[in-house]
Amino acid sequence: METARSFCRVCHAACPIDVDIEAGRVVAIRGVREDPLFEGYTCIKGRQLPDQMHHPDRLRFALRRVQGAQFEPVASATALDEIADRLRATIERHGPGSVAVYTGTGAYQNSTSVPTARAFLRGVGSRSFYTSLTIDQPAKATAPARAGDWEAGFHEFTGADVLMAVGYNPMVSGYGPATGLQGTNPFTVMRRAKQRGMHLVVIDPRRTELAEFADVFLQLRPGEDPTLLAGIINVILSEGLHDAEFCARWVANLDALADGVRPFEIGYVADRCGVDADDIVAAARLFAAGPRGCAGTGTGPSMAPHSSLTEHLVIALNVVCARVNQPGDTIGTPRFLLPENPRRAQVVAPRDARTGRPHRVRGLRGYAGEMVTSALADEILMPGEGQVRALIVSGGNPALAWPDQAHTMRALRDLELLVVLDHRMTPTAEAADYVIAPRLSLERADVPHLMDMWFSAPYSNYTDAVIAASGDVLTEWEVFAGLARRLSTPMHLPGGDLMEIPEPDDHDVIGLAYAHARMPISAMREARGVVHADRAAVAAPADPGCDARFALGDDDVIAEIADVRAETTAGQVLTGADADAYPFRLVSRRLKTALNSLGRELPGLAKATTNAAYMHPDDLHEIGVAAEDLIEISSPHASLIAVAAAAPDVRRGVVSMAHGWGDATGEDAKVRDIGAPTNRLVTTAHGYDAITGMAVQSAIPVSVTAYVADRA
Repeated sequence: METARSFCRVCHAACPIDVDIEAGRVVAIRGVREDPLFEGYTCIKGRQLPDQMHHPDRLRFALRRVQGAQFEPVASATALDEIADRLRATIERHGPGSVAVYTGTGAYQNSTSVPTARAFLRGVGSRSFYTSLTIDQPAKATAPARAGDWEAGFHEFTGADVLMAVGYNPMVSGYGPATGLQGTNPFTVMRRAKQRGMHLVVIDPRRTELAEFADVFLQLRPGEDPTLLAGIINVILSEGLHDAEFCARWVANLDALADGVRPFEIGYVADRCGVDADDIVAAARLFAAGPRGCAGTGTGPSMAPHSSLTEHLVIALNVVCARVNQPGDTIGTPRFLLPENPRRAQVVAPRDARTGRPHRVRGLRGYAGEMVTSALADEILMPGEGQVRALIVSGGNPALAWPDQAHTMRALRDLELLVVLDHRMTPTAEAADYVIAPRLSLERADVPHLMDMWFSAPYSNYTDAVIAASGDVLTEWEVFAGLARRLSTPMHLPGGDLMEIPEPDDHDVIGLAYAHARMPISAMREARGVVHADRAAVAAPADPGCDARFALGDDDVIAEIADVRAETTAGQVLTGADADAYPFRLVSRRLKTALNSLGRELPGLAKATTNAAYMHPDDLHEIGVAAEDLIEISSPHASLIAVAAAAPDVRRGVVSMAHGWGDATGEDAKVRDIGAPTNRLVTTAHGYDAITGMAVQSAIPVSVTAYVADRA
């Protein structure tokens, strides 16, 4: 037995782990008790790494489709030869933009995946880069540009006097938009914060584990987040609870925002959201009192109607209360992997983030260096110049993740070439022409590139591969580099062209990808699991001539606020005149034992075999079903069958259901064993966010009835 030190990459959290290895096999995972940030914490998913590494169904060689649904093993080098030949032919026929890459959540847990995918596409001359960012929380990229940003950053969770959590549950997801919330056991983090006196406002249709800590819990109707936030801002502005001096210096059109939210008086907001008016006022006053703290949104409201407006209103709430780092404030998050940049206490001027290539559909265009995933199925199916004909899917599962499953599957089957990089045969892999088996996390070197922006202290880590890969497997960068060599195209990374290194390894690629990091990669390799108190960033004074201002009340924002006020209910844009036919709202749900479509194949996580539809017991009784009965859930777009579960913590009128389950067949016979895909219920054709292209995937209007097998 030997023990190696690494960090987990099942999700973004990067929990440090000790890995017990016997005869070349991982046999156990433990947290690192002496780690200064995580204190020995790991989650249940991370402790299943031995099963993931050595699962009997794990792919350890490439597969090539031969006919129908049949695949045959093929050497990875041969597969890359054939893929490169087909890509070359596609580029010759349709141009370089016809080749696209989609990077999913799984590949995001590899620090070299996104940089090398981008570099590969640049080398072939394509800008058709897509990721999971534009599926679930795209307004996180566009809203700060639209409103303006604060260069020194908003207040973090560490040291906060008040936190307002709008539709997220870090007790289960391990994620919170307030940087510094990540680290050790989230329950321990929250208990310590409450013990030091932090106040907590939770806004959620479900009484989540986080809500149990709340001073004020607003259990609103799904999708009414912009209504509630407009009401809270109205209280703060009308009662003069905002920071008037800060706003006079840094906000351009506060009066327009105040006028826009004035119709959201408390009685109206309380009635529409289904919460107590006094609680709304209490939440507004508690947040305004601060003096330090922040508000943030999670996946729920980020996938609901008016998602860009919701994110904008949260920014506005933080701005009017001056929840920003001022000169001399310590900025805890390290950002060691990013270039050294000024962190001045001043506004970054508003701008249009949508500077990417225009899409051919719905007036959308790319942003944050990528294209809009909700438009990709259309870009595949629509003939003409710019049509996507070849797609490489890296660590993603579009069949269960992209909105509108039927439309997605038509698109995937229409491609001339579909290549999937995955360690298991997902519904997407089953539609592929080639499946490339990747090295998994413990078989490669890595840096915690996502958590580098969220750690609660200036913390660094690095890992080598701690176990040798077995089989004919390639990590993502090896696939893209292998294709680039065969196509004779460059792969320019910040530190140089990867093609100029004859036999690169993981460390070489990490060094090139993060060549301009604030902490040199060589130093990070030496400083593993270390808090660098002396390397914390400090907010600098504003430039004397800075005249940028936040734009909180521009005309398009005020117009959308008015649209929300004119609606009778959230989701009206999806139901139209038939609103009464869809009285329930289906919301997204995080599970401890799964990350999207990953997890349920592992024995230690397989206690839940389906993504149950959690509903209030009174709702189940009213529609005449009991827990474990089958129900039919119908949206204006499609239907699915689900297993009912009683959940008193869910408010009435709500169906709470996890995404990423089921298969792509459109049949529900196996729903008790594999669940059902909620992306079947949604569409990209209408009701999408005009700025981000975000399809409504939470607060979906649905009807729920007892399932009758022979109804057809």
